[in-house]
Amino acid sequence: MTAQTFQVIPARPAPVRTGGLTAWLRSNLFADARTSLATVLMGALLLWFLPQFMNWALLTAAWRPDAQACRAEGVGACWGVISEKYRFIIFGRYPFEQQWRPLLATLLLLGLLVASCTRAFWRPWLALLWAGGLAAFFTLMLGGTLGLAAVETDRWGGLPLTLLLASLSIAMAFPLALLVALGRRSQLPAIRSLCTVYVELVRGVPLVSVLFMASFMFPLFMPQGTKIDVLIRVLVGITLFAAAYMAEVIRGGLQAIPKGQVEAAATLGLSYWQTQRKIVLPQALAMVVPGLMNNFIAIFKDTSLVTIVSLYELTGSLGLALNSDADWRPYKIEGYLFIALIYFSFCFSMSRYSHWVEMQANKGKQR
Repeated sequence: MTAQTFQVIPARPAPVRTGGLTAWLRSNLFADARTSLATVLMGALLLWFLPQFMNWALLTAAWRPDAQACRAEGVGACWGVISEKYRFIIFGRYPFEQQWRPLLATLLLLGLLVASCTRAFWRPWLALLWAGGLAAFFTLMLGGTLGLAAVETDRWGGLPLTLLLASLSIAMAFPLALLVALGRRSQLPAIRSLCTVYVELVRGVPLVSVLFMASFMFPLFMPQGTKIDVLIRVLVGITLFAAAYMAEVIRGGLQAIPKGQVEAAATLGLSYWQTQRKIVLPQALAMVVPGLMNNFIAIFKDTSLVTIVSLYELTGSLGLALNSDADWRPYKIEGYLFIALIYFSFCFSMSRYSHWVEMQANKGKQR
């Protein structure tokens, strides 16, 4: 029998940490040579750009609404233009002495949107809350009742108009998109062809042309003497355009549902609409939450195009505010940065809410 000698096993290296700042930097910024090179280049660019931007935006900026001070030598950004023109930018051409009305209407609409995003308010009476809120919104904006002066819709503008167009077009486009997506998968050739023609026709043209048609061409086909408000025409145009894109996103989710689930529902005696409502649509919509929210964000930003039909939302109101005053006309960069911050605040909030909804919808798949 051979004698066995004891041999010490060499120590193994410590496991690589998968948490903490060092691990995050290694996996996201320095994973390989190309990623490390891109990180270094971007870091160098930021080190060169940020000090100059901070000096222009903060250190040498003019904050008082004084155009003469902004034109002084060595002055950076002129934020005084925001102090001087913020009411025109946010409320557009709405009468100055009546601007408390769009302010109150905007807060009311924001409250409705926040309530709709809160689970505690997901009750049947939320629809009644929306009906009452929209009635109050239009009462405040239009006037003509309760002692309020009448204000035409072509004088609406700024943030209230942006929120109104975005929220109503999304709310109306979503059910239409559901029906179109289901129609494109229908076994009836007439319905399937009609939905396909609608989607391909609308997606084949830019939104600018849709708004132009809705605003200028559509009235030509109406009976003589019939007049539809330009705000309604634009709202319908954005809704139809958004629904076409949204329908394709939903159709992708419908196609991802295994056919066996539909067959199992049929064996249980469920009707077509019961199958869609209880089995197919809940799963399909949960799959396409990021795509749907991407469409919602695009709709919110695309409202800036309504300027071509003489409706001045945030971007159009900024142009009116600065182009009509030669003293503040050179400071458009500061104005666009201001409205960019507004757009970013809303779009980033929508993105984070989408992430939360996606996590809630996929809880059943998490382990």
